[in-house]
Amino acid sequence: MSDLEPNTPPAPKRQTGRIVGLALLAGLAAGAFGVYVMETRSGNSSVASTCPAKDGLRQALDGAARGEVAAVVPLDQPFDVSTIAFKDGNDQPTSLGAMKGQSLLVNLWATWCAPCRAEMPALDQLERQAGDESFAVVPINIDMGDVAKPKAFYAETNLTALPFFRDETMGVFNDLKKASVAVGLPVTLLVDADGCARAAINGPAHWSSPDALALVDVLKGAGGGLTAAPPQS
Repeated sequence: MSDLEPNTPPAPKRQTGRIVGLALLAGLAAGAFGVYVMETRSGNSSVASTCPAKDGLRQALDGAARGEVAAVVPLDQPFDVSTIAFKDGNDQPTSLGAMKGQSLLVNLWATWCAPCRAEMPALDQLERQAGDESFAVVPINIDMGDVAKPKAFYAETNLTALPFFRDETMGVFNDLKKASVAVGLPVTLLVDADGCARAAINGPAHWSSPDALALVDVLKGAGGGLTAAPPQS
């Protein structure tokens, strides 16, 4: 069992592509993650652009979503997240598009979200274990207000491997909400090297577990033979 409490319980095998499934509803009922309800205007471009389906990758991700990461669900319609913009640790603008060429685990978090805080050390460990030229963890803090608070959390929690990114406008969250992906925090996307979101999870997971590492290995291998599905006739 994960040391992240409370956690979303492992879900029975689910229909591929359903973001709102039994595991998600159970998490909402149990208070497993903090639901964001405040509306703000998005500061980012639309994420409506679709990406080509890759049935082989979707099936591989679905098969690897087990145990500690069983609530990760492949997206029925992958979408381009390259335009999602935020700031780096030096308060300079950047985007997911600047990271094309790497597979990414993109995690939205806030210091006021208890499950987010609980899973950050595991994300730090994941970056330390799996981060390389082909893969990176991208945690995006969405606290509004002074940047000192999330940066102090990094220092207090000894997060030394994770980079620091921030979007104090919450535009990133609202873009993902409009794309029907984000319903609460934390929310995590698995993004391939082409900048396409391929899977998502709302709620925490034990990201340094063997199950998570196996899932990341599948994502990192997305460029090697897991090709797009043929067009429908």
